Amino acid sequence: MRKGILSIAAAGLMITGTLAACGDDSGSGDSGSGTDTKTAKIGVILPDSASSARWETADRKYLEEAFKAAGVQYDIQNAQGDKTQFQTIADQMITSGVNVLMIVNLDSGTGKAVLDKAKSQGVATIDYDRLTLGGSAQYYVSFDNVAVGKLQGEGLVQCLTTMNKQKPVVAELNGSQTDNNATLFKEGYDSVLKPKYTSGDYVQGPDQWVPDWDNAQAGTIFEQMLTEKSGKIDGVLAANDGLGNAVISVLKKNNLNGKVPVTGQDATVQGLQNILAGDQCMTVYKAIKQEADAAADLAIGLAKGEKKDTTQTVKDPDGNRDVPSVLLTPKAITKETVKDVVADGFVTKAELCTGNFATLCTQAGVS
Repeated sequence: MRKGILSIAAAGLMITGTLAACGDDSGSGDSGSGTDTKTAKIGVILPDSASSARWETADRKYLEEAFKAAGVQYDIQNAQGDKTQFQTIADQMITSGVNVLMIVNLDSGTGKAVLDKAKSQGVATIDYDRLTLGGSAQYYVSFDNVAVGKLQGEGLVQCLTTMNKQKPVVAELNGSQTDNNATLFKEGYDSVLKPKYTSGDYVQGPDQWVPDWDNAQAGTIFEQMLTEKSGKIDGVLAANDGLGNAVISVLKKNNLNGKVPVTGQDATVQGLQNILAGDQCMTVYKAIKQEADAAADLAIGLAKGEKKDTTQTVKDPDGNRDVPSVLLTPKAITKETVKDVVADGFVTKAELCTGNFATLCTQAGVS
């Protein structure tokens, strides 16, 4: 496995057993030679392809590679933001004989219903990336999401300081309120920003959740924010690159892009290009391959009847239980470190350095 640029929390990866090797076949694998691999079948439900490009461009690819290399059967489907479809896919997977179901929930209510049904049918379950509050998953694999938010808050503070903004008005564009991760991100960046508001160093501006992480709605919401403040917004904490790009589109219409720092998350091609162009302040890189590999290792173990140990737990306050977990460490990315994401193989130079971005890539040391 290619060495990541992240310093991964050692405890987060101390799973008893060997991580699955990576292959390159994206089809359903059923080539195992032993009884265990022939009967093992893993179902994965991804949430959508609109809120972030990562689900289809990264998570699907890396999970497929890991399952194929292990010789287990698998079925990866995307609910495309539809809660009814999410439940239908889960029912179909259970009926088809999966013995492990891994989900990225659309909300905790839908996720809990799916997990509980799977459990009642003897199917092992994993929460991938998002914890299902009140759920029954046997494992949770993600990043330290409070740490993600802290990096965003610290990044915005650094950019506002660099731009010498005095008593800046800061707007917050949060993710979906039904996504527990969005709540954790906000906890992280508010831990950085609220002391600034309290001290009077910063002025707390509009603060709003974006339903379903919908980028189009995010643009409308931010346009309303800007109108409400008569154009006086000096910094924007946008919870991911998609929301950040929606903000940047509005700023461009008002000739304010590059003058108002905007944060992001996911290190998407679009987000990195916005950083290179000077329109986005920073993003947060999460090495999805490492997350997918850790989750696949646990899923493959469960599919073969093996329960592996993790050294971490996360508290589910709704279910009042400690969920065995693997939490990875995120990394802040600025213009100076965009090259690290390319070097890590998450984004290719060919994808990133197109058209006018070729010169900007050269200036930023992307090779």
